[in-house]
Amino acid sequence: MSRTLFPVAILAGGLATRLRPRTDTIPKSLIDINGEPFIAHQLRLLSERDACRVVLCLGHLGEMIQQVVGDGAGFGLQVEYSFDGPRLLGTAGAIRKARKILGENFFVIYGDSYLDCNYGAVQTAFLSSGKLALMTVYENEGRWDKSNVEYSAGVIVAYDKLNATRRMRHIDYGLGVFSEAAFDLVPDEQSYDLEALYQQLLKQGELAALEVSKRFYEIGSAEGIREVRNLLSERSTGKGN
Repeated sequence: MSRTLFPVAILAGGLATRLRPRTDTIPKSLIDINGEPFIAHQLRLLSERDACRVVLCLGHLGEMIQQVVGDGAGFGLQVEYSFDGPRLLGTAGAIRKARKILGENFFVIYGDSYLDCNYGAVQTAFLSSGKLALMTVYENEGRWDKSNVEYSAGVIVAYDKLNATRRMRHIDYGLGVFSEAAFDLVPDEQSYDLEALYQQLLKQGELAALEVSKRFYEIGSAEGIREVRNLLSERSTGKGN
């Protein structure tokens, strides 16, 4: 398969307060997972899924990540960097700052996520939708985290991380696709959250959706770290799928 995926923005600039004190001295992306920093596993997966270009959006201790990853050649990728600057810009603010590097269309994932899905199918669904953005969703049923999406007949009816309803059986999977124009809605050089942007796009009828079938993994908690370590250990011994 030819590597024709959109660039991938990785949001890796947060403070990772849930994992303190270990993240007082290293960024979350560099937490050791089976002998390697998590970012190495994440970048390797993206390369295996036919990504070519990655832009790391960095803030807290971001220079440490840059020193480890370099130009990305060791992972079969071209990696570039965008730094928040003197103050953290939030998830959407960081992407707005990086969008000229990213180009017309791009994926967005979080720096603590390990998402083994069909990125090509997600890209195709976004292009077919004709909308400014697409959110991938997973039928979570409150199992891996708090469900926050009401999804019906291929459409997101509601999305809210703080005010869940009983109709919310799905969750934001953590992989989005955006047109650069979507970030015109984000104020320049100000802290702004991706959740708020998704909600704006949903209200405007500009948010498509695609359901994925394989669960997400993340290292945002001690339990998540254990799960990722177990998953990758099983894969390295041929026990995982």
